[in-house]
Amino acid sequence: MPLVWLPDWSCSLDGLRDFIAAGIQSFRDCDGGALLAVGCLLLLFVWYCYHVGREQPRAYPAVNALMQGAEANGVQNGFVYCHAPECARCSPHDGLNQKLYHNLQEYAKRYSWSGMGRIHKGIREQGRYLNSRPSIQKPEVFFLPDLPTSPYFSRDAQKHDVEVLERNFQTILCEFESLYKAFSNCSLPQGWKMNSTPSGEWFTFYLVNQGMCVPRNCRRCPRTYRLLGSLRTCIGNNVFGNACISVLSPGTVIAEHYGPTNIRIRCHLGLKTPSNCELVVGGEPQCWAEGRCLLFDDSFLHTAFHEGPPEEGPRVVFMVDLWHPNVAAAERQALDFIFAPGR
Repeated sequence: MPLVWLPDWSCSLDGLRDFIAAGIQSFRDCDGGALLAVGCLLLLFVWYCYHVGREQPRAYPAVNALMQGAEANGVQNGFVYCHAPECARCSPHDGLNQKLYHNLQEYAKRYSWSGMGRIHKGIREQGRYLNSRPSIQKPEVFFLPDLPTSPYFSRDAQKHDVEVLERNFQTILCEFESLYKAFSNCSLPQGWKMNSTPSGEWFTFYLVNQGMCVPRNCRRCPRTYRLLGSLRTCIGNNVFGNACISVLSPGTVIAEHYGPTNIRIRCHLGLKTPSNCELVVGGEPQCWAEGRCLLFDDSFLHTAFHEGPPEEGPRVVFMVDLWHPNVAAAERQALDFIFAPGR
């Protein structure tokens, strides 16, 4: 340091020393009442921080933790649909709004009403929304208002999860091929579900079904199951969340139907995509591609078919439900609480 700077440096140190001394003297001059008040305020602040941290919404188990919970509840094999009379998804529509509103009130009392405006509005006017929706989009259970509406979504809507799934295409495909070998020994191997269709055969192999893990199936696809835990927007904690392998044999048509809600987007990763296979959502056709994800809103009227030749084999996709990108984090927490399996 040049010598010319030394006087200024000395002055700076003197000023700092004087400032510190003045601060210490000011503290000493404070009367006991002021110090007591400051101490009380500090204690209140510490208590508030502890209380807020303790009262945060409970950490819902990630998909990786669902396995133990499902096994404890007696879910053993194949597929399981919730039949609990108290379940918000499975309840008859009579009284459903009251049940949902009760769940929302319970959530708000425990945590907060902050960010609950759309959910509150949706539950309050659910009957009107479900009855007045145009026939192209009629979710069967719950409609969240003011979400952007589109039959299909771009890959960028959930870019991270799309990229994770596509990078692991070969892993998922290998585990499917290992599972599918069992079809040569029996018509419906253990763990598979046959769905009703007007023609052909539609099989599904669930890892997560209506928010509940299927442990035995997950053990047979361990790498695919672990992959679900690395997805940022996978719905794993409420009844609208599913993850499965879906197989259409040649000549199969799935009847037109609506999904239960618009809070999710359904992601199909193409595993095997023969010719003449299409998905039609809201009247708009799309084709699957191997190793690529196709995102759509299944609350729109949709159907799928496989009209390819038998020698080309089945159409196979890995299906997983992701959050609609415009559902906020606070809303996701509340919806997980309101639509928790069995609630």
